[in-house]
Amino acid sequence: MNDDLHQRIQQALANPQNMGEMAGADSVGTVGNADCGEMLRLWVKFKEENGKKVIDRATFQSFGCETAIAVASLATELIRGKTAEEALALKTEELAGELGPLPPMKIHCAQLVEGALRSALSPDQKPIAPPPTAGSTLLDSFSKPKEGVKLTFLDEEKK
Repeated sequence: MNDDLHQRIQQALANPQNMGEMAGADSVGTVGNADCGEMLRLWVKFKEENGKKVIDRATFQSFGCETAIAVASLATELIRGKTAEEALALKTEELAGELGPLPPMKIHCAQLVEGALRSALSPDQKPIAPPPTAGSTLLDSFSKPKEGVKLTFLDEEKK
């Protein structure tokens, strides 16, 4: 990874946006990559704007490397104000936003974010499960998925 990209990632990590669970989310998407052990969950809240349902806010939690966290932070800002269809039309490299092109060894980080976005916005998204009980963690919810939460593993050829 070149120094310029590393510096942009560090800047994104210095002030990550939209990190954490979102109470009252309209949908949630969860993905994991068994090969590298990374997992990401994305919450999305919609609002009505000019007769269209657009993304009002998105938040995330990640068990992943710095690049995955930086991409998720930038992507949650990028999709704000877009319809689900517009957000789903974004290409993997677009989700990295200000980071610019990622090296081949880090593309899976953006694919992780894209997978969580697709999981959250897919037309067959089931209603969200009730909030986790006190003391439960994101790791617990990955270990014991609740009803209505879809866990998607990335395809090997997408890496």
